[in-house]
Amino acid sequence: MTQSQTKLTRADFQIDGPVKWCAGCGGYPILAAVQKALPETGVTKDNVVFISGIGCSSRFPYYIKTYGFHTLHGRALPIASGVKAARPELSVWVATGDGDSMAIGGNHFIHTIRRNIDINIMIFNNKIYGLTKGQYSPTTPMGSVTKTSPDGTIENPFLPGELTMGAQGTFFARVVDKEPKGMETVFIDAAKHKGTSVIEILQNCVIFNNDIHEQIVGKDVRDDRMILLEHGEKMIFGKEKDMGLILDGLEIKAVKIGENGITIDDILVHDAKTQNPNIHYMLARMTYPELPVAIGVIRSVERPTYETMLEAQVEHAKQTSDIKDLKGLLHSGKVFEIK
Repeated sequence: MTQSQTKLTRADFQIDGPVKWCAGCGGYPILAAVQKALPETGVTKDNVVFISGIGCSSRFPYYIKTYGFHTLHGRALPIASGVKAARPELSVWVATGDGDSMAIGGNHFIHTIRRNIDINIMIFNNKIYGLTKGQYSPTTPMGSVTKTSPDGTIENPFLPGELTMGAQGTFFARVVDKEPKGMETVFIDAAKHKGTSVIEILQNCVIFNNDIHEQIVGKDVRDDRMILLEHGEKMIFGKEKDMGLILDGLEIKAVKIGENGITIDDILVHDAKTQNPNIHYMLARMTYPELPVAIGVIRSVERPTYETMLEAQVEHAKQTSDIKDLKGLLHSGKVFEIK
């Protein structure tokens, strides 16, 4: 049987050698979730490619049995864009960190999203530079004491979801490294989305930023401090499922169902597919303790992809231009003389 006829499994994407992340690194469950998700996308193994920049996350192409490209710091996205434009049939994934994507690679990040190139961007957000041993990153909380901010960082952190919305993103999701099944589901959704998919992964760096997300993802608190969003479902959360989100004027507000006249009918229904990004923007910006942190697919809308429009332009030029090849271009008469 050919590969296309045989059902792929996680084992098809597992390497024979060791995976060399630190013991306890959040990268391990992320890798496992990706390996489980890929067989469900319907893409043959030969058509999957992982591209990365520099950082702990960027070791990813070595640890998964697909085609891969380990590029320069912050430069994974232009390489991935070129791959997709040249080979639009490929399923292109980018493994990047909060520093790699939003510091040196920040300009590439927003323009890739703006163009809506059909690639999947996984941001390993541990809010620190791990590979280079603990400097603060663009997502490090203000006031954090790190090796490069001994008196506390005085910079406002980026929110990946906020950047994605501002760059006219068509898909944004957030997942937690402690919840493999949730990651797997979102990775499948991202792969099937036509356009730039951005997945922020709240990842733990056990060595240089241990428990950075614990105040919201800890087993004893996560039900009250995170909300899983599902398209078409009420925005309800809490251990007793008695909390919900409403729109109070121009702001989202957390309320308790049954108090102050609030009923289930007052709770917002999540619409990930509305083109209007306003609610998606507010959901992506929610932070604890004011509001629960949104998990799941926050935005997933349709818009023409860059490579589809590029192919259409190239085909139109082929059909309408008098110049059919390089020889024709060189002899087209459109030249100038230097005297």
